[in-house]
Amino acid sequence: MDLNIASILLLDGLTNAAIYALMGLATVLVFAVTRIIFIPQGEFVTYGALTLAIFQTGQVPGTVWLLLLLAALAALVEGWQHWQRQRALMQAAKAALKVIVMPSVIAAMAVWAAPQQLPLLVQAALTLAIVAAFGPLVYRLAYQSLADASSLVLLIVSVGVHFALTGLGLLFFGAEGYRNPSFWDERFAVAGLSITGQTVIIFVATVALMVLLWLFFERTLYGKALRATAVNRLGARLMGISSQSAGQLTLMMAALIGALSGLLIGPTTTVFYDSGFLIGLKGFVAAVVGGLASYPVAALGALLVGVVEAFGSFWASAFKEVIVFTMILPVLFWRSLRSGHSDEEH
Repeated sequence: MDLNIASILLLDGLTNAAIYALMGLATVLVFAVTRIIFIPQGEFVTYGALTLAIFQTGQVPGTVWLLLLLAALAALVEGWQHWQRQRALMQAAKAALKVIVMPSVIAAMAVWAAPQQLPLLVQAALTLAIVAAFGPLVYRLAYQSLADASSLVLLIVSVGVHFALTGLGLLFFGAEGYRNPSFWDERFAVAGLSITGQTVIIFVATVALMVLLWLFFERTLYGKALRATAVNRLGARLMGISSQSAGQLTLMMAALIGALSGLLIGPTTTVFYDSGFLIGLKGFVAAVVGGLASYPVAALGALLVGVVEAFGSFWASAFKEVIVFTMILPVLFWRSLRSGHSDEEH
């Protein structure tokens, strides 16, 4: 291996690390606020990339119909629970309507826009809106009634949600892979390396999203409410912060991050209905390096995962996944030694 090859591998690793950093941040965010190890995070990546790909063909993506289905189910559940508590038909109808209105508006816009062959950026924005709307609905249907359950129960539910979303992805998108057009086709020569415009967009978008997340948590009321929920769920409830609203907002942000990641990697690789699983798992490895609590350490963990994967694919391409996922073992061993197993002892 010479310096030129090492530079190419390093650039490839850093590009992948930017995506894994987003996945790791989303995983840490969801776990910190809801205690959910959110395995289906990768499915949002797939849905984002493939939804845009279907828009490119001039057809209505299957995610639009899935969005309407989930919205209808969530509206029925919300309306029924309000009816059981208050026995007021009007209140139950308002609660159901509140759930279904926004997804219906987004779906109507998608049905209208699909055959119009709108510009790529407009289709990308509509894709983000569609996939982000899945987050609150998934939380409402799968997690909200189990919000106080143990982390193990929530993990089992996450596995079920993952398989459900993967199967629905196969149903709506088929087994064929798609590759999206690049958002920027320019190429730049830097220190002997050829850097594509899409690579630049990936780095800029990742840094911009991290900054926006920091501003959200530091400067906005909703962000501070999520921080309070992450620190002390019971205390946040006593202060009037709804844990249900916090959970729905958190999963909406996670879905948005996943969809954006899908849009970023769509032009760089062919995406299949099940491609998001491995991407999400590598983001999970990065999150575990950060102890599922630290955003900066999770980002550093993503950097390590991306670089190790790139060089591992060069030296032992058949074992690159094994190399990446083996990295989690010494981290878990070290954290196990430091924890002292105090929870089990008590």
